[in-house]
Amino acid sequence: MFYIIEILGIVSFSISGVLIAMSKKMDLFGILIIAFVTSVGGGTLRDLLIGNTPVTWMQDITFTYTILGAVVLGILLRSKLNYLRTSLFLFDTVGIGMYTIIGIENGLNANLHPIICIALGTITASFGGVIRDILCNEIPVIFRKEIYATPCIIGGIIYFALREFPIPYNYVFLIAASAVIIIRLLAVKFKITLPTPYTGIEGSF
Repeated sequence: MFYIIEILGIVSFSISGVLIAMSKKMDLFGILIIAFVTSVGGGTLRDLLIGNTPVTWMQDITFTYTILGAVVLGILLRSKLNYLRTSLFLFDTVGIGMYTIIGIENGLNANLHPIICIALGTITASFGGVIRDILCNEIPVIFRKEIYATPCIIGGIIYFALREFPIPYNYVFLIAASAVIIIRLLAVKFKITLPTPYTGIEGSF
């Protein structure tokens, strides 16, 4: 199940990377790099932090083929994909939910503290987007007001809370991942944002 989730997440994140790179008028190499870092950047950073080397995508060539295929698909269908941004957002959100729990599981396998495991889950889910935005000269989403990493953290807390009860693991995984997805969807739908300390002082400088 984890393998299928990772493949689907890679496809979704790769295509979203293609769309962003093309909006920046990048060449083919730039498009490929942006798609690559968007899809596996978070997992790569996670693996490096816990000493899991070679990193996951280097151990399975299927990940690389999937990224290449998604890039080709994104370029060929770019005109139609522009009308599917809502669908891509949904896939991205589902991927965030699943990747969060996958990152947490990697932390548990490394015998790390729950807080560190939640951090790894958040990194796995969102830091590919951070690297993508930096390369595209944008302020990363998780550093702005938009709710992005917060659902990952809340989902991680729910995951560890549920582990204290006699609940089958599949249900724990499903509930925690669903919590991430639902919180993200509700935050976007109702335009819920994190507070900032700058209200009322923008014109003071």
